[in-house]
Amino acid sequence: MARMKFLLDSDRCIECNACVTACKNEHEVPWGINRRRVVTINDGKPGERSVSMACMHCTDAPCAAVCPVSCFYTTADAIVLHDKDLCIGCGYCFYACPFGAPQYPRIGNFGSRGKMDKCTYCAGGPQADNTGAEYIQYGANRIAEGKLPLCAEMCSTKALLAGDGEVIAQIYRERVQRRGYGAGAWGWRTAYRETVAI
Repeated sequence: MARMKFLLDSDRCIECNACVTACKNEHEVPWGINRRRVVTINDGKPGERSVSMACMHCTDAPCAAVCPVSCFYTTADAIVLHDKDLCIGCGYCFYACPFGAPQYPRIGNFGSRGKMDKCTYCAGGPQADNTGAEYIQYGANRIAEGKLPLCAEMCSTKALLAGDGEVIAQIYRERVQRRGYGAGAWGWRTAYRETVAI
């Protein structure tokens, strides 16, 4: 079975925020929550890079490891999802996630902020696929319709890739080879280990 993953080609990202807007509109995400955001590193300086960030659907997800009620689960496609019916809103996942993916839906005192919300990779939640209840809690289930996450589909420069991890890794490898970076590309060894042949 495919392992669904996101990959961002930071050489192509132009900080247009189309991915952020597409996600908010597709899932009717409340004001104040961004399941995806664009972060610019070294803004206005040489070497500036923009990175579109969301839940990376980790293999060994730290959010799942710290959750006291085990509301995080991994699908057969390796998508890390969150059951809002089980969530108690403790916020441990928020502190454990290095990408800041889980977020409270409201600002306020502890206990009044609600249950956590995060990127679903457009895969909905534990309810039956494409039901009204699933849409209200999690947004559109594009994966059940055979589609990819809308954030990646709306990326005009194709900087944000989503899909089978092996396929998107091959696309990125080809881009890097065309640019002449070889194994020295930013993040190459982290993403693909040193054993990947170029």
